[in-house]
Amino acid sequence: MLNPPFFPKFSKESRSPAVSKGGCIYFPIWLAYATGVLEQNGFEVKLLDAPAENKKLDEVLEIAEKFNPELVVVETSTPSYHNDVKVAEELKKKLKKTFILFVGTHVSALPEESLKESMAIDAIARHEYDFIARDLAIALRDKKSFEKVRGLSFRKTENGREKIVHNEDMPLISSEDLEKMPFASGIYKKHLKIENYFYPSILYPQVTIIFGRGCKFRCYFCVWPQTLMGHNYRSRTPKNFVNELEWISKNLPQVKEVMIEDDTLTQDKEKTMEICDEIIKRKLKIAWSCNSRADIDLETMQRMKKAGCRLMCVGFESANQQILNNIKKGTTVEKIRQFMKDSKKAGILVHGCFILGNKGETKETIRQTIEFSKELNPDTAQFFPIMVYPGTEAFEWAKSEKLLTTCNWNEWLLPDGSHNTIISRKGLSADELVEACDRARREFYLRPSYMLGRIKIALLQPKEIPRLFKSGKTFFKYLFKKGK
Repeated sequence: MLNPPFFPKFSKESRSPAVSKGGCIYFPIWLAYATGVLEQNGFEVKLLDAPAENKKLDEVLEIAEKFNPELVVVETSTPSYHNDVKVAEELKKKLKKTFILFVGTHVSALPEESLKESMAIDAIARHEYDFIARDLAIALRDKKSFEKVRGLSFRKTENGREKIVHNEDMPLISSEDLEKMPFASGIYKKHLKIENYFYPSILYPQVTIIFGRGCKFRCYFCVWPQTLMGHNYRSRTPKNFVNELEWISKNLPQVKEVMIEDDTLTQDKEKTMEICDEIIKRKLKIAWSCNSRADIDLETMQRMKKAGCRLMCVGFESANQQILNNIKKGTTVEKIRQFMKDSKKAGILVHGCFILGNKGETKETIRQTIEFSKELNPDTAQFFPIMVYPGTEAFEWAKSEKLLTTCNWNEWLLPDGSHNTIISRKGLSADELVEACDRARREFYLRPSYMLGRIKIALLQPKEIPRLFKSGKTFFKYLFKKGK
């Protein structure tokens, strides 16, 4: 199970894969879950996260040659795609009989184009791939045809001519299936070094796990629901989930916080409350954070706080209501303001996310959003230029409006591996968008009131110091650096 070598600390599992300016690097969440399923079915598996371990290609090839796998599952993403293909080609030279399966958001959106890219790719798993990898591994082990492996795309030769075959889709993994999967945290402990992973807004060290998959909301830019998990939300039982929290507290004592990486944990208020009640009932003392929306009520936040919730990661995106409507966000500016008031009343920190350059954006609306971010004053904030990925409505919008400056996937990143934007329009160029994000970060973080607030947090809550120091050390390197 391979996250191929690329830029050191390249965060592929992020919804916007890049080398983060805040030092963020995600756990290989989906590779870990698939690893657990394969091990559960009796396979010997090695999970290797090369960017997190800063391993170069020659080191990866040496490890692969020694392990000599029958199957290599390669996770890829849009900006790393061409690099990952080259890694696969080098693997094929070393391991000529090894089957190489590509997985991830990019190839799920573009399976046919991806298979035509290189003969080193033997097949592609479309969408959620846990059971596709399992069924393919079984077919390879038993020397059976994989033409009935659902969710698989591959080449086939008929009458001397090669064609690409797309097997029927694999059904979405059910709540019952999720319940039976091994804990991702157990996979991390066995295969990875926890300290390699970092979220700037989360206490360090941390682990990232999932309660459920899929998101019922329709934000036009969000890549996971549109390419991997779908919009049908499926989850474990709260009891099973809290069992994992309890396991973490006993078996990973170095972990200071758990990040719940569901697209939107709070989309199901009833289950969110049940999780909180289960934690409270067990008197489990564990800090946790989650992705939320700016539409949950004070009652829910207060229960979350009582159960140990420390922070919510929230996509505010814009201060302009028409833009929020354009991107199908489903929130209102006034509701966002109320959400921030309630979060402060409940005592939960907020990491606010803003996207500049969406449909309908102008220089004036960008200025509104920057001022709005300072008015809301979340604990931390990130400002991204609009990033569009194949398989999303945002990509189709940009393509149809002829706003894409390139379709060379390498250019989704700047030379240092950080985010680029390939959206450019009259009156608001790509360069201007990147510069606007740089300006927004400086205005938000260099306010005297903000810096005094961080000093106060460090003095009153010493456990926050490692996070503040580690993120600040990386982030301030970029603060005065121009985007291009």
